[in-house]
Amino acid sequence: MRTLAGELVALLDRLTGDMPLAPCVRALHLPPPSADGTREGEFCAVELDDGSLGLSFVLFGDTLQRLREPATRPALVGMPALQLAHRFALDHGAPRAIGFAAVNALTRHLFDRAHYVPPAAGDSIGDLGLGPGDHLGMVGLFPPLVPRVLATGARLTVLELRADLAGPRDGWHVTCNPTELARCNKVLSTSTVLLNDTLDSLLAHARHAEHVALIGPGAGCLPDPLFARGVTLLGGSWIVDAEGFKSALAAGAPWGPFAFKFAIRREGYPGIDRLLGGTSTAAP
Repeated sequence: MRTLAGELVALLDRLTGDMPLAPCVRALHLPPPSADGTREGEFCAVELDDGSLGLSFVLFGDTLQRLREPATRPALVGMPALQLAHRFALDHGAPRAIGFAAVNALTRHLFDRAHYVPPAAGDSIGDLGLGPGDHLGMVGLFPPLVPRVLATGARLTVLELRADLAGPRDGWHVTCNPTELARCNKVLSTSTVLLNDTLDSLLAHARHAEHVALIGPGAGCLPDPLFARGVTLLGGSWIVDAEGFKSALAAGAPWGPFAFKFAIRREGYPGIDRLLGGTSTAAP
């Protein structure tokens, strides 16, 4: 089976490869060192020459350190966005991260071209409609969300990589064993599973879940391959004020006021070919 990264890049090839004015990279935007260790220092953004922005998580390994090397930004300016997006499927570390940001920027470019604005999210828990009969599997610990989940009456199991976090809590527990997701009927995951290529493994363990939501600022890619795999909702950040966002990111300040959280449901998404009116001419 082709990897998710390969499918996303191939889909972008189909949809943008024959465009007469395919976008190029205008800039790479990074958080300042003063934001290190804060939420404002977790993401970079690739900007295309039409103003489209795509985000990517930068805290895996030495990604941020590599992206801050003096030669990185000038080398990207003017590069065809598709060329950069291919790094998501072919590379690791920093090149993969900025490749994913380019994938997300191209997705925004295509959505804008199709005049598609995704629906606003209803809540911060993946619009899962949690209740007392539910058992939520949370992939990655989101501490602010825990009390909100417990307030619904749902049971909570958190899957974490850090063994020091594992163990029982007051009414919920943290585990490092992914097989425990099989007992959950709903799953909420950080979108970093797209960047570290663990989505397919996650879905295999969560095969009994009726709803699987991926959320986070980096959830800006085309949802078509995700929905085909079993994801039911993709929730990310839709930037509405690009200049405000870029200024905030450069200053290490919160950029939430310059975006809204969206939620694309599988059952309500028309599909990219329909959105673009059949502009793709190549076979799937």
